[in-house]
Amino acid sequence: MKFQMTRDINSSIYNDSLTIRKTVFIEEQQVDEALEIDELESQTLHVVGYDEKEEACCTARLYEKETGMIKVQRVAVLSSHRGKCYGRELLNAIEDIAKSEFNAHTLVLDAQDHAIPFYEKSHYTVYGGPFLDANIPHHHMKKEI
Repeated sequence: MKFQMTRDINSSIYNDSLTIRKTVFIEEQQVDEALEIDELESQTLHVVGYDEKEEACCTARLYEKETGMIKVQRVAVLSSHRGKCYGRELLNAIEDIAKSEFNAHTLVLDAQDHAIPFYEKSHYTVYGGPFLDANIPHHHMKKEI
């Protein structure tokens, strides 16, 4: 898998990210587009994974909350590519990018409850109580890197 990243919301990489997010979050999970595509689009680093056919299949965005702390957001893998470890490869790439681009030491994210075991396999831990985001149950998670 090859990963590319951009901060340019006019780039093809960003468009690939948005296409994946619209498919996964807006179409599959029925998240309101106004919640999915927000004011942080131009302030985040968008990461897209491309499979062996050079098709965009997974994405995430990284937001520097404070020096050394990156919030991982909008993690998504197309349904046609799930079960192939692309999500794990994406998390590994995010960790590398967070270190190299931001000199980060902590990753935080808001995980949908059904995805908690996925993140736990990559050594993220839950903290705090449950909450709803876009009417979907979530928990905060973090990882020291």
